[in-house]
Amino acid sequence: MDCLRDWPEPVVPVQSLSESGAAVIPDRYVKPQSERPSLDSTADKNILGIPIVDLGGLAEGTAECRATMRAISDACQEWGFFQVVNHGVSRELMERIRDVWRGFFQLPTEAKKAYANTPTTYEGYGSRVGVQKGAILDWGDYYYLQYLPQSARNYDKWPILPISIRDTIEEYGREMARLCVILMKVMSVSLGLDANFLQKAIGGDDVGAALRANYYPKCPQPDLTLGLSAHSDPGVMTVLLADDQVKGLQVRKGGEWITVQPLPHAFIINVGDQIQVLSNATYKSVEHRVVANASSDRLSLAFFYYPKFDLPLGPARELVSPDRPPLYQPMTYNEYRLYIRKNGPKGKTQVESLKAM
Repeated sequence: MDCLRDWPEPVVPVQSLSESGAAVIPDRYVKPQSERPSLDSTADKNILGIPIVDLGGLAEGTAECRATMRAISDACQEWGFFQVVNHGVSRELMERIRDVWRGFFQLPTEAKKAYANTPTTYEGYGSRVGVQKGAILDWGDYYYLQYLPQSARNYDKWPILPISIRDTIEEYGREMARLCVILMKVMSVSLGLDANFLQKAIGGDDVGAALRANYYPKCPQPDLTLGLSAHSDPGVMTVLLADDQVKGLQVRKGGEWITVQPLPHAFIINVGDQIQVLSNATYKSVEHRVVANASSDRLSLAFFYYPKFDLPLGPARELVSPDRPPLYQPMTYNEYRLYIRKNGPKGKTQVESLKAM
């Protein structure tokens, strides 16, 4: 589409605005009053946290395995978010992937701009999502790259600095894909389906995956803007390695925004829109956002797991009955993701628009 060939205005890295030392953020980043965070609200003090699941239980005896699966099922129904520990990914790799991406974002601006992205594929270094001219922007930069299927990788868009970054991305991506396959099996069984049902439904070995490194620079007026606007993720699931030193992720629960307290060396898992559709809303994707910070920058790494592009996805027939008719119309992921690529993050408006009349 012509509207996705280039950005409607010149893209300014947020990091350069932050490092300029200006005490006021440009108007382009000031959110409407209704979208601004309440930084002194109860969200940060709320003792209620997203569930924590020990995946070590999956390798234990039958009772422990069932309890772990039940915990994941409950989290998918009640929260759409949970943290996992004992996930099998080495702490050394988790620290290394953070270090290489932090190193990348500390490179000179011109070195990063050599990888500048366009809205055609979003691959590369960028600072906005959506192509609406005059849109209010988020206070964050990012780097997005395709990981699966392997045939879709564009190594010209993989950075070469810091020196070990490509090998680290490759290794990290393998571990993330392995973890996603495990979680897909757990979700399938928890829904009363065959263990491989969800994986087959989204394309089997032909699925897609992408990595997005998010960099949220310090912001002089964090009460006026957001690092990332409220949205649900369009894919199947997201595995997030959050910054465990600087909080920022908030999840909507019962009309309130709950600040997530990341555990060291844990991953945060969230249900994507495609799981909500496939499960006929038994499991639900949930709105989340990122608040800005006045005193510290923040880095997080999101691994997006999504269906083969051209497969029409609708509710699983096994989860449809006269008492629970299909809630969503089938759509391919290629069609589905165009919405966010054109409009940027907009709450849950897209998945709601799929509802069968």
